[in-house]
Amino acid sequence: MPGEPDVSADGGTRGDTCHLDIVDRWGNMIAATPSGGWLQSNPVVPELGFPLGTRLQMTWLEEGLPNTLTPGRRPRTTLTPSMALRDGVPVMAFGTPGGDQQDQWQLHFLLAVALREPVRGGLDLQGAIDAPNWHNDSFPGSFFPRGMRPGSVTVESRTDPAVVEALRRRGHQVTVGDDWSEGRLCAVARDPATGVLSAAANPRGQQGYAVGR
Repeated sequence: MPGEPDVSADGGTRGDTCHLDIVDRWGNMIAATPSGGWLQSNPVVPELGFPLGTRLQMTWLEEGLPNTLTPGRRPRTTLTPSMALRDGVPVMAFGTPGGDQQDQWQLHFLLAVALREPVRGGLDLQGAIDAPNWHNDSFPGSFFPRGMRPGSVTVESRTDPAVVEALRRRGHQVTVGDDWSEGRLCAVARDPATGVLSAAANPRGQQGYAVGR
């Protein structure tokens, strides 16, 4: 496809969202989720001949909605690089690629860290990332064709069968996926009291790494 560097002659494409976190000994932190650099995902406006920005495609053309295409309004986005503070001090940076699953996976991770018994300064990052995860598709998708499956929830097969059964009794349509299929999280942390740095990476997909020096 002439002019499209991310599409090869056979139609194959490369490139997608990624996430990285960095912390140094002084407590400086960054969480970044680069995304949106591949034009083949952007719908072309027929009357104009050029594509929308990757995130602008998430707006709606129906009037009167919170995400209606409007001059000066930023569209809803799935990108949520996150930082957690304790007493106003940054203690953890985290995030994940994954479209509409990002907020769901990250909330599960944050709760797993916040509610876990104190281990290694109170931040057991790897245990929280490794915990069985889930997502639901009950709301309209951010990307075309904006599909949805009301009442659906997808869990990893490592999820306690009693939890799966309880969800089904409550009316959820549960899909049991592979044992390591939900989440692409990575995270870094610094304990303000000790200065100890921690890092963890997701084993799912074998694409994440935690590196320190």
